[in-house]
Parts: sequence; C-alpha cells; structure tokens
Amino acid sequence: MEVKLDKQYPLDVDAERAWQLLSDLKAVAGCMPGAEITEQLAEGSYKGAVKVKVGPAVAQFAGQVDVLEMVPAERKMVMLGKGADKGGSSATMNLTAVITPDAANPAHCVLNGAAAVIVNGKFAQFGGRMMVQVSDMILAQFVENFRQTALSLPAPAAAGGAAPAASADAPAPAAAPPKVAGELNGLAIFWALVKGWFAGLFGKRA
Repeated sequence: MEVKLDKQYPLDVDAERAWQLLSDLKAVAGCMPGAEITEQLAEGSYKGAVKVKVGPAVAQFAGQVDVLEMVPAERKMVMLGKGADKGGSSATMNLTAVITPDAANPAHCVLNGAAAVIVNGKFAQFGGRMMVQVSDMILAQFVENFRQTALSLPAPAAAGGAAPAASADAPAPAAAPPKVAGELNGLAIFWALVKGWFAGLFGKRA
C-alpha cells in the first residue's frame, strides 16, 4: 500500500538554523520520537532504528537511511529510508524536504515535505486513510521537536555584526537533541487508528 504526503509547516525559526538542523541527519533523527542513528555505513548512508512502546511491550524497526541529494543553495534534501520489523512488516519512504525562508519575516521559515510511503505486512491492513492520520500525528511530534531543536542553535549573526563569518570549509556545529518525547506513543497511534476506523465505518453507513 502506498501513501503520499505533501505537508508545509510554518516555523518560528530562521531558515539558516532550520537548514543547519535539516542537513544534519543524526540530529534530524533525534527529533523523531523513538528514532536513532545506530551506525554510519558511508558518507550519507546510515543504519537506524525506530522504537514503539505500547504499555510494557516494545516493538523495534531496523533499517537504513540514504541521503540521495543535498543542495545547500536550495536548502533541499532528498532521502530514502527502508525498514522492517521481526514480524515481517516493512516500509520504504522517499522524502524530499525543503526549507523556504519567509519573505515577510526573516525570523520565520517553512519546512516543506513531500513523501511517498510504501507499507507492506500487517500495517498495510489499516488502509491509506488511517495511515495518513497516524502519519499526521507522528509528523506533528517531529515538527515540534525540530522547531525546539532549531531554536536552541546559536542565532545567525546579523549582517555587519561583530560575529565573524564561519569558514565555508568549517563543519556546522551539531544540533543538540530535543528534550521532548523520547519514543513513539503506541497507545496514541492505536487510538488514532481506532478513531479513523470508526470515522470510515460511519461514513460508509451514511
């Protein structure tokens, strides 16, 4: 089953700091509740895991993330993620993320994301509508963590300010991980699925 997502999230942080965070895949993974980078395989290629907890039970998905394209001039990143759990479910996601400055307010920007997600196994049984609802909930958690982490980075120096410009060859300082939810809330995901199922049921009867 394939689900396509196209989202825009206004952020109260400047485009420079938002891009600094987005271009650091390890820091971005830290913004996704339950996700972590476990190993770097090569430049732009990483192994990772996502943990979901429902009460005392814990499910873990292992996979790989590859950065297919990184365009600093456009503040654009394209990545491909693949993962599977021990139960046989699997998912792939092709994501294009772009940071767009807010022309009216330089202190704000917009995080644009377009993704195609293909899910196989037991999770595909929930249907596209429910998967979109769950994705919206997870992305809302991610975006709030992303916003907080980007705001925690040093603010860019104003034009003509006393702070020296960073060398083009100097690596950007790593973003600090957000001190927010550390794992995906499985109960909340389950509740979103239940609400979506009832909404679809009553919608069909109507």
